[in-house]
Amino acid sequence: MTRDRDARHAAYRKGLRAEWVAAWLLRLKGFRVLAARFKTPAGEIDLIARRGQLIVFVEVKARGDEARAVEAVTPAAKARIARAASLYLNRHPRLATLDRRFDIVFVAPGRLPVHRPGAFESPLD
Repeated sequence: MTRDRDARHAAYRKGLRAEWVAAWLLRLKGFRVLAARFKTPAGEIDLIARRGQLIVFVEVKARGDEARAVEAVTPAAKARIARAASLYLNRHPRLATLDRRFDIVFVAPGRLPVHRPGAFESPLD
């Protein structure tokens, strides 16, 4: 039991660090982070950011390599993120008129983070 709890705690810390790195990468690209770990009944969005007339919903993946990170963003994950994004926009109607994009940021040890703008389309549109 302790080993499982320790592993979950380590994974949680790794995810927090990856999200922190991703948020700073977006800030360096001129985005303002509006929310981190935004929770909805449909699921969680790792980061929500805005630059001008664009709002981005960002999935952050911390993996050993980019290929494994890409595989981790499954069709079910994309649908969950899209549903959560719709709920976020319902709660913030002034942002609903902005252009939307779904991005992924990959964070791997010893490498610069990789930002994939428009990594996927909303499967709900």
